[in-house]
Amino acid sequence: MSLDDYLATKVREYGRGGPITFIDEPAAERLFCPIISVDDHALEPPNLFEGRVPQRFAASVPTCQVQDDGAPWWNIDGSLVPIVMSNGASGRPMSEWALTACRYDEFRRGVWDSAARLNDMDLTGVWAQLCFGSLVWGFAGKRFSTMKDPDVGLACLKAYNDWMLEEWCGAAPERYIPCQLPWLADAEVAAEQIYANAERGFRAVSFSENPEGLGFPNIYDRRWDPFFRACEETETVVNLHVGSSGKTSVPTADSAEEVTVALFPVSGLEALMDWVYSGVCLRFPRLKIALSEAGVSWVPMALERLGRAFRQKAGVGRGWPDGEISPMDLVRRNFFFTSIEDPSAFRMLDVIGEDNVMVETDYPHFDSTWPACQDMIRGEMAGLGHDKVRKICFENASRIYRHPLPPTDLVAASEVGTPGERRVHD
Repeated sequence: MSLDDYLATKVREYGRGGPITFIDEPAAERLFCPIISVDDHALEPPNLFEGRVPQRFAASVPTCQVQDDGAPWWNIDGSLVPIVMSNGASGRPMSEWALTACRYDEFRRGVWDSAARLNDMDLTGVWAQLCFGSLVWGFAGKRFSTMKDPDVGLACLKAYNDWMLEEWCGAAPERYIPCQLPWLADAEVAAEQIYANAERGFRAVSFSENPEGLGFPNIYDRRWDPFFRACEETETVVNLHVGSSGKTSVPTADSAEEVTVALFPVSGLEALMDWVYSGVCLRFPRLKIALSEAGVSWVPMALERLGRAFRQKAGVGRGWPDGEISPMDLVRRNFFFTSIEDPSAFRMLDVIGEDNVMVETDYPHFDSTWPACQDMIRGEMAGLGHDKVRKICFENASRIYRHPLPPTDLVAASEVGTPGERRVHD
């Protein structure tokens, strides 16, 4: 089932929901280790495109319109798209969580205001965040690349990226890692945008696990090479967020919502296998690919299965043309994994690679650990040495995304302490 169809079905099922309440304001957590979270989300404002597109397109851009149910829905090329609660569940009691259409005042302010978000980050020891957009536009920006008028779509995509860099991240550049959306309709144009946006300060791009699922060439297609070359040359990290292929794993028409949640890592597993064998990282060996919200605990099994497939085809065969590196070593060289809740993964770092794992809080989605982010990592990493904890919580992310490390005094105030000489990646 496509993600759009799934959400539409659930919104019709739940309607506008029941009471609207908020949890009590949480106290600041005891600091185990500062976090650079590499998967969080921003909810875009209703005036997202106002003043950000050429005047000739102003009448054609998507608009946010209040419907009969009292909630604002986006009108995109005549199709109505709801702003659902999962875009900002943090701060609402779990008993009220449902895929209902919501107003902005039914979200905690930090959901849609990046200045207010800083308070929510400080409460839970999050030094910096990389923020993807909302479900409205697709995690790889499919909405823009499939608009009826491609010129309008590209203008809207540029406006979105302007907003992300200048307004959302601009509230506190040292606290946010800029992540852009790509132009999926033309890899040459997409590459031009990567080069231009790297000059402006973007460090990452949210691409699709499987662009074929969105109606574009799959990753085996060499037409994507200009885009991947641009990402490699600019050190732009390619983020593959769960659901960015336009689908999540829903086995049957009657599958419970909990089944979909439990199967999120399946999307990461599928993506890893195809990306490894696509040849992309053989042609662009310095490319950095992060699997966002896919988890980590499944990675040892994936490496084992890659080893079996490699041996079964006698090593270098039709599916693996390179004789210099194995699929397993390529994973450790090019791929990085993000953890919300992976207690078993931290007992298998020798297999996965302690330099390949980062932490995310997924604020403010249903999966988020907020407001107990420190409790989560303390419970899962307490048995690790402090050097490994610092790597996973912030040093790997700082290196991979070239973002400043947390201040030394913040690290010193944490339970993991100061690791000695520090270096900012600029």
